[in-house]
Amino acid sequence: MDYRSIAVSGVLFALIIIMVGTMPAGAQTAPRTPWGQPDLQGVWDFRTITPLQRPVSAADQEFLSAEEVANLERATVDRNAELASRESRRTEATRSVDQGEEGAPGFYNNFWLDGGTTSTGRTSLVIDPPDGRIPALTPEARRVVDAQRAHLAENPADSWTDRNTSDRCLVGFNAGPPITPLGYNQNMQVFQTADHVVLLTEMVHTSRVVPLDGRPALDDDIRLWSGDSRGYWDGDTLVVETANFHPDRKWIPLGTAPAGTGSSANMSLTERFTRLDDDTLVYEFTVTDPEIWTAPWTAQQPMRRNDLTLFEYACHEGNYSMDGILGGARSDELAAAAAC
Repeated sequence: MDYRSIAVSGVLFALIIIMVGTMPAGAQTAPRTPWGQPDLQGVWDFRTITPLQRPVSAADQEFLSAEEVANLERATVDRNAELASRESRRTEATRSVDQGEEGAPGFYNNFWLDGGTTSTGRTSLVIDPPDGRIPALTPEARRVVDAQRAHLAENPADSWTDRNTSDRCLVGFNAGPPITPLGYNQNMQVFQTADHVVLLTEMVHTSRVVPLDGRPALDDDIRLWSGDSRGYWDGDTLVVETANFHPDRKWIPLGTAPAGTGSSANMSLTERFTRLDDDTLVYEFTVTDPEIWTAPWTAQQPMRRNDLTLFEYACHEGNYSMDGILGGARSDELAAAAAC
């Protein structure tokens, strides 16, 4: 497929996404299960080069033109090709492996990343507020951010509790919830029965079992890392409402760290899954967390059908880096004390 074809298909896809919000329930043609529900099953790829938040330079521009889509996608392909053809560089084992020569990362470089090469046609995944930006933090959330950054700057490894759950691949990354693009392993698999849906995100192999039978939510004092989800059908759209998040679980929207802060335990999340056709699943989520953000906000992410098998994302099997992190910090402390 040439660049012009990619551009046209990208714009048409964006128009389809807009239309889904205005078409009456049942107007879209999509596969159905034997029991009559829209069939959401399969592996869905949510890679995109569209950023979560609209760049400030885009101002009030909600959509890209066909030419802009083509240029953006061409630049992404060209950059990937250029980086892949560069002479290999080695990083030195110094105090930090986070940066190599000329500012290049000393850990994951572009070789490891798989962010896709196509745009949704929008300037951001955020569709509300209309400016495509995540609302501002509340004053209290800002205070917490500043305190956290100050603490970690002085005490990056006092204890294993200073390290977040993603350091050990326990929960986090693009699994959310909500599900957002991040780096690589950007697939979600849906399993479906008449009264349950299972949402399996590839990274970090997180499965959410969502009852559809109208059972009551868990008591407020029962808190789960991925929250407590309940689902129902709104026409041909699956709606999943999630609350009761664990207080130590912090979801940070892509692109907002370190200025951003994690969501609170009282965040409520509404997700909407709409199967447009054989190859398209539209995912939309609304975050409401008045402890952290000054207003609710909504993002929309088109997913494409992936016919490949989804394998386990093992991540940290055999990884004992916590010993090294804490041991290195203690070694630094001993060296500093000896120098006094």
